[in-house]
Amino acid sequence: MDWEVLRSRVVTAPGDVAMGAPAVTVAVVAAVLVVAVPPVWLVLRVAVTLVHELGHALVGLAVGRRFTGFVLRGDMSGHAVTVGPARGPGRVLSTWSGYPAPAVVGAALVWTAARGWAAPVLTVLLVIWLLTLVRVRSLLTAAVMMVALAATAALWWWRDDSVQAQVMVATGIVLLVGAWRHLGAVMSSRTRGSDPAVLASLTHVPALVWNASFVLACAAATWLAAVEVAAAWG
Repeated sequence: MDWEVLRSRVVTAPGDVAMGAPAVTVAVVAAVLVVAVPPVWLVLRVAVTLVHELGHALVGLAVGRRFTGFVLRGDMSGHAVTVGPARGPGRVLSTWSGYPAPAVVGAALVWTAARGWAAPVLTVLLVIWLLTLVRVRSLLTAAVMMVALAATAALWWWRDDSVQAQVMVATGIVLLVGAWRHLGAVMSSRTRGSDPAVLASLTHVPALVWNASFVLACAAATWLAAVEVAAAWG
């Protein structure tokens, strides 16, 4: 394959093609429809769970743990397994990272789209999907990963800078809203296996404090995305 063709799919977009007010409005409306229409949300919220679990996995790898697999379930819950010390900072960081991950990734998608970086970001996502595909541990997980891989590959290969940016902004907003929804669910839960409960067991810091840290992380990510959207509308 011609390396120039590949390079053209990776380089940043020239100028400010990405984030005009009309394009951002379309992206925001699309995201609102996804999260507001129950049948659509019931299907697509699995993307939030996918990012949550990969948040555990990638942070686990970053702190020296070994990522061995993950599953997504039909009720849209999931589980990622990293192997390493049962206690300590690495275990705490990898456990903490799940709930903030969709908000952080969502804000990053909006922020990078605003700067014309959609193509390189999609390239990174393709690499992540390919590397993590071998760690799936269920048919449903494999199906979700193949859909994510195919959609990202199509958006990457048939490059249109404006469309890429719009999809990234819409996806970022969906992840942000999903992060808050998932956080609301875990804060009202008393399940001993939830991330806040596990963190409380690992550190003897109350789950309430860990939930507050999730709120702060999600709030910061939401603020960053809101600033970018407001700037495009301004």
